Amino acid sequence: MNKQKKKITDIRSINLMALFAALTAIGAFIRIPLPYVPITLQTIFVLLAGVLLGKKRAALSQVIYLVIGLAGVPVFTEGGGPGYILKPSFGFLLAFVVAAYLVGFLIEKRAINYPNVFLVSSLGVLITYIIGVPYLYLILTRVSQVELSFLDTIKAGMIPFLPGDLLKIFIVTIITPKIYGPLKEYL
Repeated sequence: MNKQKKKITDIRSINLMALFAALTAIGAFIRIPLPYVPITLQTIFVLLAGVLLGKKRAALSQVIYLVIGLAGVPVFTEGGGPGYILKPSFGFLLAFVVAAYLVGFLIEKRAINYPNVFLVSSLGVLITYIIGVPYLYLILTRVSQVELSFLDTIKAGMIPFLPGDLLKIFIVTIITPKIYGPLKEYL
């Protein structure tokens, strides 16, 4: 791959980052509502961005998504705007930037195969919990004044999502090696 293709400011890169920001937004509306944090398909697109776009473009795609939502465009599960920062689920959205970067960073020097994609996707999901659950706890206990232990926050903000996230990891693991080859020259 030549230097021109690796630049994050070339037209192809800008289009890919915008595409994954849009896919993440679409994933927000394919959801199963649960208290505090709904189940969505966003994680699939965050993980795919990391694996397919690389660390910088993947992270920037999620920054674009956050900026658009915080600017007031209703691309988040429950709308948008700067006040969304106070939503209990916002920490998971912040984690998307870190997860996309981490997945891209970890896959850079590895082959795009089932074991590697499974491993980096699992770590990407783990980072969303490492950032999202404490944020959830902070907003619920400090802003919303909900009496809740951190363990209860884990039970509400992580445990119900593990089976769905495992399924999302498997979906990304299965489709990525199949689509990467044909798409490689366009990425």
